[in-house]
Amino acid sequence: MRYLVGDLQGCGDAFDRLLAAIGFSPSRDHLVVLGDLVNRGPQSLPVLQRLRGFGDAATCLLGNHDLHLLAVAAGVRPAHRSDTLGPILDAPDRQAWLDWVRTRRLACVDSGWLCVHAGVVPPWTTERTLELAAEVEGLLAGPDLPGFLRVMYGNEPRRWNDALQGADRWRFVINALTRMRFCSADGELEFATKDGTDAAPPGFQPWFEVPGRATAGQPIAFGHWSTLGLIDRPDLLAIDTGCVWGGALTAVRVDGGRRELMQVPCDQARRPGA
Repeated sequence: MRYLVGDLQGCGDAFDRLLAAIGFSPSRDHLVVLGDLVNRGPQSLPVLQRLRGFGDAATCLLGNHDLHLLAVAAGVRPAHRSDTLGPILDAPDRQAWLDWVRTRRLACVDSGWLCVHAGVVPPWTTERTLELAAEVEGLLAGPDLPGFLRVMYGNEPRRWNDALQGADRWRFVINALTRMRFCSADGELEFATKDGTDAAPPGFQPWFEVPGRATAGQPIAFGHWSTLGLIDRPDLLAIDTGCVWGGALTAVRVDGGRRELMQVPCDQARRPGA
């Protein structure tokens, strides 16, 4: 059985309850966790321990909080007051955990679903998304991780162009796959708005509603957007259901054409603005 799982964000107790609810067995089943494995919740290190212990039974995508962990560890970004990354950063085997995180995926296809953390820009096909994700995955796993992390942050460029090279190219790919929510009809990304679809700025709409996007008809599963709430459409699964905010942790079984939804309630680990 194959399950897609929404943002964990260090909520280890909720993850354990979800695994029990679905009867997960690493010898039989497979998880695809859609990024933001760590941070804000109280058990980031135990979550990594559990996921790494599953071996090939879990595919873990990288979200913006996971990249933030790598950047803080490398001294490229300061820690935020709401971070809960200390147990990882202070662990005696810290480097092994950081190496495991930086070798995770940014996108994959499982049971016919294209899985990403945040979104896919309108010009990219499924194949192009996987190619670009693999390009950046190679840099994250490569010998100059600090050099890559130093150029990873920023909001420019805001539109994809096949001619983009170097830091601009990599930054756009990271922003699309791990940060985007809204974009314009011509593919411009918007980063300021974090509320639900009703808050779309003028000229922008949720990335998955842009007409004519190249992935139309491709089932896509994503997390990242807790204020969006659950979306369960034949072609779209949005399953960041706000576990860290006291919402639910969501898994969806997708093998064999199934669509079986399972949720467990979560203790509130963070309050907005705290």
